[in-house]
Amino acid sequence: MIRTPLRPLARILDARAQGMNPKGIERENLRLRREQARDAGRRRAEWRLLLLAALFFAGYAVIGARMGMLAATPVVESEPYAGEGISGERADVLDRNGRILATNLVTHSLYAEMRYMQDGRRAAHELARIFPDLDEEALARRLTDPDRRFYWIRSRVSPEQAQAAHDIGEPGLWLGPREMRLYPNGTLAAHVLGGTAYGQQGVTAAEIQGVAGLEYTADDRLSDPDLADVPLSLSLDLGVQSIVEEVLGSGIQMLHARAGSAIIMDAQTGEVVALASAPTFDPNDRPAPPTEGDPADSPLFNRAVQGLYELGSVMKAFAVAQALDLGLVTPQTMVNTRGPLRIGRFEINDFHDYGAQLSVEDVFVHSSNIGTAHLAQMIGPERQRDFLRQFGFLEALPIELPEARRALPQYPDRWTEVSAMTISYGHGLAVTPMHLAAAYAALVNGGTMVQPTLLRRPDTTPGPRVISPETSRIMRSLFRQVVTRGTASLGEVAGYGVGGKTGTADKPNPQGGYYDDRVVATFAGAFPMNDPRYVIIVTMDEPQETVGGVERRTAGWTVVPVAAEMVRRIAPVMGMRPQDPAVIDAELRLR
Repeated sequence: MIRTPLRPLARILDARAQGMNPKGIERENLRLRREQARDAGRRRAEWRLLLLAALFFAGYAVIGARMGMLAATPVVESEPYAGEGISGERADVLDRNGRILATNLVTHSLYAEMRYMQDGRRAAHELARIFPDLDEEALARRLTDPDRRFYWIRSRVSPEQAQAAHDIGEPGLWLGPREMRLYPNGTLAAHVLGGTAYGQQGVTAAEIQGVAGLEYTADDRLSDPDLADVPLSLSLDLGVQSIVEEVLGSGIQMLHARAGSAIIMDAQTGEVVALASAPTFDPNDRPAPPTEGDPADSPLFNRAVQGLYELGSVMKAFAVAQALDLGLVTPQTMVNTRGPLRIGRFEINDFHDYGAQLSVEDVFVHSSNIGTAHLAQMIGPERQRDFLRQFGFLEALPIELPEARRALPQYPDRWTEVSAMTISYGHGLAVTPMHLAAAYAALVNGGTMVQPTLLRRPDTTPGPRVISPETSRIMRSLFRQVVTRGTASLGEVAGYGVGGKTGTADKPNPQGGYYDDRVVATFAGAFPMNDPRYVIIVTMDEPQETVGGVERRTAGWTVVPVAAEMVRRIAPVMGMRPQDPAVIDAELRLR
């Protein structure tokens, strides 16, 4: 570009010759130069705006064309991401007062994506520090395997472990959010809840399935997405359950027993307020089922609903109740108790020598095997079997636990006179403690059967009648006398009118016969006996009481004090006020 000089010499000289001011020439030239520059800038701006408008138009045209193409293309569903579509939702489980027994918690899974893995050996070394149970060498081989694309490391990790794995800084280690089942009370009510496991799994979700207990029975209800926000309410009382488990565990330890169980049941509705089996487990870390040996040795075994036992003298209540209900005897009827009682090659003896005869009342209170066997003779095998069938002793219980439905009572194929006599005092018929709880509820509640349940049941209809109200009233009096002057004298709890029956049964020997030094001890009763609200069943396997250097195995010395301690502690928790003992006994006095 050739620039015009601001002070051209020819024009300057000419202006001087004419007497003009040469500075005007310079100002004029400067004005013209500025106008030219302004015109050139305007032309450049116009071209730039035109170019930008063309670019914007072209861009929007491409976007519009692409949108039109997508709208005209048929819809093709893409392959879902691993875990997409798997529901991990599960409803909460609450006790009767709304306290949480089981709920879901958001956690993470840990897995490896090999395509992003930078240093598999370093990752394996760091992971082995976070998870000490991992085999570092085996993990390193998997994380450096060129043929492997994906590897599960942990299906569930804690928040602390997830953070530690993230801090490793390895791009190939991934964390996937998912839900897990949490039991915030640990071992409490473990045998009722059962537990869960993962079913179908993906990296971002996992299906939670019940494997035992109520989690299994109510699996469809709990995993229903439409009911995920509606909790399942149980009949259990968390406070009562805690006390029962604590006292039962302490009693087993103190009495050197192998195991035990306890049940607290509403005598009118059949609602189970507490159910404990020991030893127990933590459903948050449920152990694997045993593959060999005796299943009863596993902590997973629910002795309250799975354990089939010959329960001893607690069964005498049914022989006495049937004889009374049939009108064969009254409480004052005298029964032959002279022993031993020989039937063929069998011989029946009493724990003590009670003399030639006792009243029916004393046969029951002092627990005479011979006297009860004579009552069974009066009743007869056929009537006895039909009577026990009405109480549910010959079939599995329909309670909401899968384990209970597989526990079929054991009884003789041929119900002979000898069978009837031994069954009358608790040998020859093996049932679960839950069977006994339901049957005792009928004995004390006025004579109607109840169906045991672990679900909250506000409204109930009376079950079939099995004994008359008068027979039930007499049985309540007899149960109370067993505590006030009989074999369960250590079961008295001031103000709560406890009544019941003890049972000490020799354990069957797998080689034949019975052990001489191993027993199953049981206390079955209710409180307060003048107006029974709750049934209590406590059973222990091979207990021994050795205070004072004397070894005692009978229920009166072993399970009865444990049951009394349970009543003493749970009755106030249940809102029961102590009553005047004189009033209780006056209401129960036999006419």
